[in-house]
Amino acid sequence: MSESIPTESELPDSLISRDQWLCWRSEERDGKMTKIPVDPASGTFASTTDSATWSDFETARNRATRTATEAVGIGFVFVDSGPNVGVDLDDCRIQETGKTREWATDIIERLDSFTEISPSGTGYHVLVEGSLPEGRNRKGDIELYETARFFTVTGDHVEGTPEDIRQRQQPLQAVHSEYVSPSDSGGESSSSESNGNTVTSGTEPDPSANSLPDQELIERAKDAANGEKFSQLWRGNTGSYESHSEADMALCSILAFWTGGDASQLDSLFRESGLMRGKWDEQHFADGSTYGEKTIERAIAGTSEFYEPPAEDESNSTEFSQDDSDDRRRRENHNGNPNQTKDRESERLDRIEELETKLRETLDENERLQSKLEAERERRRKLEAKLEANRESDEDEDGSWVPWH
Repeated sequence: MSESIPTESELPDSLISRDQWLCWRSEERDGKMTKIPVDPASGTFASTTDSATWSDFETARNRATRTATEAVGIGFVFVDSGPNVGVDLDDCRIQETGKTREWATDIIERLDSFTEISPSGTGYHVLVEGSLPEGRNRKGDIELYETARFFTVTGDHVEGTPEDIRQRQQPLQAVHSEYVSPSDSGGESSSSESNGNTVTSGTEPDPSANSLPDQELIERAKDAANGEKFSQLWRGNTGSYESHSEADMALCSILAFWTGGDASQLDSLFRESGLMRGKWDEQHFADGSTYGEKTIERAIAGTSEFYEPPAEDESNSTEFSQDDSDDRRRRENHNGNPNQTKDRESERLDRIEELETKLRETLDENERLQSKLEAERERRRKLEAKLEANRESDEDEDGSWVPWH
């Protein structure tokens, strides 16, 4: 345990009373911390979309405070059915002095609800009751979320802010409108408190017009023609693939389509899947890239078609249900050409299969080259040993001679 774990008295009762808690463990990569969700009951991987991997506050805190545990903190999961919205403000506070950027101070004062300092000490978490307005939910160092994500909770309350979570729908809408929703003021943020590190790729398209909220994206992917395949991969089932790496690429290829080629969101989603493992953040390439970064880069580069919302669904709702999904599918089938949609889906699936085949061939070739390299190294070791033996023999012969007079 390396983080200060909050007690019940340090947090609002409305959070403590909900069984939406998990733990998280921290991994460092290139000086940045990746936060991986942990099931408080079993200590295994947790998912923000699977309530069976969450617990009550006490269970989560008990695991995080054990002497022998990988968990270093606790987190609160946001769900559709809950009233809470999290506002994550990054890189806006000087840890040593406590000075705060003007824009962050403005947001905190407007929302006027429970606020805590983030684990890094360089940002803030604001918790309010309300619903996110339609549209994008992140921009720059600001991110807002209410479902399928989790806040790392510190209990480090900001003096001068309320100690309870307040209903702040109108201020939330105002903050969203002023700081997040304008479409002409730059790209979305690639940072996320609840996911840790994110991945960027020079080959990715501009995803701003096609982004779906995470939970809606997952539901749409499950309901698609290859939904069963996606569901199996999402649960971490690799049974249909010869290796875990092939399953990773298959899931990333599907997510590349649904995220519109957004490498940051793709990385965030993959970390929530059952396929996530430590190898994802390991450096495997000469340029310093990690396995996860290259997998995402290749998946996006190999995807020729990306999801585009129908014309009448330009704004992405963050409140999504199965009924909403059915309605949207009926509207999309009514407004579009069903045969054309099926053809495009078939072409995309064929492309995914083609990529998976190429990946298998590449992995086989890599294994062959590795074997060849190891054989060459062994041959070189033998030659060096032979040269060393010859050198020692020559030295012994030199020592047996005497100067000539």
